[in-house]
Amino acid sequence: MIYLHTKGFKNSFEKNLKKWKDVYDDLQPQNKSFPDGWDKKLTSFQRLLVVRVLRSDKLTIAISEFVDKTMGRKYITPPPLDISKAYADSNCLVPLLFILSPGSDPMGALIKYCERMGFSNRFSYISLGQGQGVIALSMIERAQQEGGWVCLQNCHLAISWLPTLEKIVDGFDLTNTDMSFRLWLTSYPSDQFPQSVLQVAVKMTNEPPTGLQHNLNRSYILEPLKEPEFFEGCPGKDKAFSKLLYGISFFHAVIQERKKFGPLGWNIQYGFNDSDFQISVMQLQMFLNQYEEIQYVAIKYLTGECNYGGRVTDDWDRRLIVTILDNFVNEKVVSDPNYLFCDIGPQYGLPRRCEYQDYLKHIEQVPVNPPPEVFGLHMNAGITRDYATSMALTSSLILVEGAGSGGEGANTEVLLVQMAAEILAKLPPKFDVELAQKQYPVDYNESMNTVLIQEMERFNKLLSEVKSSLVDLQKAVKGVIVMSPALESLANAMLLGNIPANWRKVSYPSLKPLPNYVSDLIERLMMLDDWYKNGKPPTFWLSGFFFTQAFLTGSVQNYARAKKIPIDLLVFDFEVREIDYEPTPPEWGVYVQGLFMDGGRWDRENGVIGEQCPKLLNDSMPVVWLYPKIKAEFQEGSRYKCPLYKTLERKGVLATTGHSSNFVLAFYLPSDKPSAHWIKRSVALLLQLDN
Repeated sequence: MIYLHTKGFKNSFEKNLKKWKDVYDDLQPQNKSFPDGWDKKLTSFQRLLVVRVLRSDKLTIAISEFVDKTMGRKYITPPPLDISKAYADSNCLVPLLFILSPGSDPMGALIKYCERMGFSNRFSYISLGQGQGVIALSMIERAQQEGGWVCLQNCHLAISWLPTLEKIVDGFDLTNTDMSFRLWLTSYPSDQFPQSVLQVAVKMTNEPPTGLQHNLNRSYILEPLKEPEFFEGCPGKDKAFSKLLYGISFFHAVIQERKKFGPLGWNIQYGFNDSDFQISVMQLQMFLNQYEEIQYVAIKYLTGECNYGGRVTDDWDRRLIVTILDNFVNEKVVSDPNYLFCDIGPQYGLPRRCEYQDYLKHIEQVPVNPPPEVFGLHMNAGITRDYATSMALTSSLILVEGAGSGGEGANTEVLLVQMAAEILAKLPPKFDVELAQKQYPVDYNESMNTVLIQEMERFNKLLSEVKSSLVDLQKAVKGVIVMSPALESLANAMLLGNIPANWRKVSYPSLKPLPNYVSDLIERLMMLDDWYKNGKPPTFWLSGFFFTQAFLTGSVQNYARAKKIPIDLLVFDFEVREIDYEPTPPEWGVYVQGLFMDGGRWDRENGVIGEQCPKLLNDSMPVVWLYPKIKAEFQEGSRYKCPLYKTLERKGVLATTGHSSNFVLAFYLPSDKPSAHWIKRSVALLLQLDN
């Protein structure tokens, strides 16, 4: 049906390229009229398909508007949390389950509801964890007899105790349970949570407020800020306290909102919540009352490093949160009446008067969804955020799509055999490691020989897995061998264009779709083959290595052995060259190419980091010279310390160094702006993109 309606669309698109370009460039392309009368020819749903192809980043907004028009606004507006309604649906045998989401904590609302219902003296709660199961069990047994309420927090942290919880809930009946008894549970989504408890429980979820204005407003209408005795609790320093209070509130909202921007916001998604904010503002009041001078350093340390920073496990995120806080807690916030947290408008400053109501009025002027610059990011980050949201939505739609009918099965099998045959035809044979070892033997003065052999061995292992699994899949489709669960998983991944799980286990990290991954793998194999046949290249393709750190260590090791310097006294220094490939190798160190910049771009004219061009999300770097230097002689200067990651995702398994397994090395790049600017922009180098 869609095909009939869109007949001639391709020809029309080609004839009206300039008009379609205007749609593409528009800030709201989902609402713009389509050229050549296609507005009337396409249904509302078919418009979504065009938006998906043309501007994927606007798909989620377009779908929301589509649902609003066809079904009504209530289907896109989340209902507020109403504990009393959930309580009315429950009874003494039915538990009430809060499904948690990052940034939301229902305990405050539950304790208040408990007081309102007169259960304060008969309400007990415990956060589950190691060894807490026995205490929780005795709480439940006592409350069952006395008719009390029990809340078990963070059930997802006590996986081993959940079967016991299942037995307890299954054992509830009117003979052993008082009618007033209620069991409240809180848990993040977990595949280990007992299904029987999920089925019987009354389920609630409380999404944290979204949007800068809502976040700020929430801070001011909740305790302790709404209490006059707290807000006016710094006699003689009322103005300073109220301004710093607003600064920390704004900081709290900004770090919450940055989570929407994925890896550009934070490498790891942290669960900052109201309790972090409450302890920070209470400590602020304490410091202002106890000391004559305002202790900015202590306030920033406790807020940034302890209260919020206690959740931060990644070193680069820790650097970021401290840098962001500097903008909101400093001397100018108190002394400069015209101080702005972001210099794009007065709504991002402080109100002239410092009464509680003045702050609430000022918050009303703050946009719900301000531009990314307010969070320290470039305007392009908004495209990245919207695109990631849209891709997550389409991935979820694919997962809920039902299996194909029998007629489609035959076509699927033909397609799988074709795909497997195509990939196998493209892949070269495995490297002959024994022959390579003879040509490149272990040499004290040339560590790169060892690097080459090790890389060949790693890629051979990956090649072996890819080839054997594809051959087995072809046999299984033809009925020669049984289609095992592993082969079925392989087939499903290939049909969806994803990298199969069994390949990932022995592969280098990659976020690319399957066709691009195969092309990338072949390029890497060709690089090693060229090295084997023609000797060391003058400029290395850094992205092509399986284990990048081994290559970098080999380069430093060559210098250390030649100069007879202990390797632990050496570090890399960096020089960005002006061309994309150096034909002659350097005397020491290595020339590397193939890097991309995320969050910024390399300004080739001025030789410094620059702002991104509109709609260009990543920029390729010229050749970078990495040369060893003695630590004592290394000078950072005004350069920006820029992390290099393997993929756009940035996060990985946390290593003992405090860095993620996705992290490779910190580069020092020239900058004509303060490092804080690029830290807030989350500027980083990448070995590969996701396309």
